[in-house]
Amino acid sequence: MKLWVGIDDTDSPQGMCTTYLAVLIIKELEERGLSITGFPRLIRLNPTIPFKTRGNGAVSFMVESDSYDVVKDVVDSVIRRNAMLDHDSTNPGAVFVNPDDDAAIDSLFRFSQRALKEIVMIDEAKSAIKEHKIEYLEYKTGRGLIGALAAVGIHLNDFTLEKIAYRSPERFGTEREIDEEAFYTADLQTYPDTWDTVDWHNRVVVSVPNSPDPVLFGIRGDNISAIDEAFGMIESEPFDFQMTFVTNQGTDMHLIDESEVRELKNYHSYILKGEVVKKPFIEEGGHVFFFIRTRFGVVKCSAFEPTKQFRNIITELVEDDLLKVYGSMKKDTVNLEKIHILKLADILVEENPLCPSCGKRMESAGKNQGFRCRKCKTKSYEKVIRKLKREIEEGFYEVPPCARRHISKPLVRMDVENKHIFR
Repeated sequence: MKLWVGIDDTDSPQGMCTTYLAVLIIKELEERGLSITGFPRLIRLNPTIPFKTRGNGAVSFMVESDSYDVVKDVVDSVIRRNAMLDHDSTNPGAVFVNPDDDAAIDSLFRFSQRALKEIVMIDEAKSAIKEHKIEYLEYKTGRGLIGALAAVGIHLNDFTLEKIAYRSPERFGTEREIDEEAFYTADLQTYPDTWDTVDWHNRVVVSVPNSPDPVLFGIRGDNISAIDEAFGMIESEPFDFQMTFVTNQGTDMHLIDESEVRELKNYHSYILKGEVVKKPFIEEGGHVFFFIRTRFGVVKCSAFEPTKQFRNIITELVEDDLLKVYGSMKKDTVNLEKIHILKLADILVEENPLCPSCGKRMESAGKNQGFRCRKCKTKSYEKVIRKLKREIEEGFYEVPPCARRHISKPLVRMDVENKHIFR
């Protein structure tokens, strides 16, 4: 008998990681003679949720077992031993779903789509559990049931891979010992089959977290051979074990196209088309803001300081530039993940005419008397219009790797023209 297991909300800002806890469960199940089908799945849900811990990631995997009870006992035991249950924001949940229950799987697919793009409440999760008689475990408020159900129900029409190395428990919370240059070498050898390993421009090793959780590093990409190659090139402290996950990282599954909605809401992520209302402005701290005119009215957009050189592109926008913006709405502002410049507006300036003889700029001959060349004595009676060359081009621009959300699709994965990739 096969069984889907979904788990979420076992970590906190102070430590732990749901992927690590899931791997502990998998290892214990395998020690008991049970087998796991395929790679476990790491599913990033709506990144704007205000009560998430860090990356808002849930985990699911399929196990072969003759008994629900054995699987539930192992999951319960590992969660109780390892989850950050003392932290106020940690409220684990685990679910156990029969993959042959078509009604439940179809229902959970719809549930997962909402968990990716909207705000889902715990009562809705418990209602789905009750309706389909799903076995589950909850701790404290059980808010993790939302992600656990979504991680089981999601369909990965697009997916990427991440191979993660986990630290020894005695090293948790200590500074990670890594050879940073090895990550740059690995990226040089395996990009674009692996991506977001490092940020060359800003000199950041993106694949090594700063938080006190058990992850040592993770290599992301689309090609398992390239990921394994890059992984093998890393020089670091010894790690306890490793695991490869199938994931929706780098897929843009959180984005809602404007054609799908009648109004915009905070804590949702959108693709919006609009014209720039006026030139962007910079506020204290280096944050850049501008407004676009959309079918929903005028919408404020932002490129915050952590987006680094992406802000330089935004400051070059002018009134009437036509864009598509990609990002999440908070406080009625779209926090940009990337933009698609559809059409650049012409910037026209009036200038004194050039002398047709010597090529120098003419001077005013006096009020209502036109223009003259002091040297050649030539005259003209009208100014000329010149189109300024823009410092940016039409096409796609993205935030750099150091500022990219887990779920945002990097341009290197997009089959589009005129990509301006930040590395």
